[in-house]
Amino acid sequence: MDANPTLDQLQVFLAVAETGSFSAASRALNRAQSVVSYTIANLEAQLEVTLFERNGVRQPKLTDEGAAMLEHARRIVAGLQDMRARAKGLRQGLEAEVSLAISTMVPAEAVVNVLRDFRVEFPTVGLNLNVGELGMVMEMVLNRKTGIGIGGAMFHQDDGLVIERIGHSFMVPVAAVDHPLVLLNRPLTLADVREEVQLVVTDTSGLTKGRDFNVLSYKKWRVSDIATKYQLIKGGLGWGGLPASLVRNDIITGDLKVLELDAYEGGEYPLYALRKADTPAGPAAKWLMDAFQHRLSQCPNTKSFLEAMTSMTADGVRDAAE
Repeated sequence: MDANPTLDQLQVFLAVAETGSFSAASRALNRAQSVVSYTIANLEAQLEVTLFERNGVRQPKLTDEGAAMLEHARRIVAGLQDMRARAKGLRQGLEAEVSLAISTMVPAEAVVNVLRDFRVEFPTVGLNLNVGELGMVMEMVLNRKTGIGIGGAMFHQDDGLVIERIGHSFMVPVAAVDHPLVLLNRPLTLADVREEVQLVVTDTSGLTKGRDFNVLSYKKWRVSDIATKYQLIKGGLGWGGLPASLVRNDIITGDLKVLELDAYEGGEYPLYALRKADTPAGPAAKWLMDAFQHRLSQCPNTKSFLEAMTSMTADGVRDAAE
């Protein structure tokens, strides 16, 4: 007959192993020592292994088999505790899982910090995370492929969505330090960029089909995602706009240069929290939206960002000279 240990037996086993004796375990569990010894004996009989060495030692010592079983027992008991916590949360209206879509325009640092706090705040809630470009966030919420979205690109109003502005981000036109546009070493005109390759992200959602934003060059290389665009720009293969949060360190180190190009329409890129109007946010989803709003509302504007970058790069030049 297969072994079928009970949760009580496993908890007694853990208590003896962690306290180091049958007597200490009996005090911790508020049970008679004989009951503890009997429970361990029954568990050993079911598993057909000896868990503790008892002969010739003052305190019971785990056998090799006992040490191996201990890890299994811990996982089983922890799993049941997690199941109990999740069931309690569900009874109280807490989601079993939150599905979240985030735009690449949302600073990665903010995403990591919010999700780190989320894990602590809601340890029993699962997370299904999608990160994408342009209209992907809105499309996923509209099609119920995700519960909440954090991003921009509100290309049209939809009465079926609840949309709340929670912060902003912005794009800056950049190129590698050895790119021809950077080597001009002056403010750029539209004529300067017309014949240079501009890297552009294609919106796979279809919400912006036939529409280009800030595309100024005649020569366009289209890529599927921001990460690829970023690597190609760093490699000197073209110029283009990238999220300020993504290129901040590259600007400070001098690997990328911000292009002074009046024709490029900068300004703040609003970020929104989105959900379907007929699907109220649960406690965990509401917490996420509030947490992102708190983080993103503190992002600098374009002017202060560029001033900070100028100051940092100037300090770096002075430090190198000294």
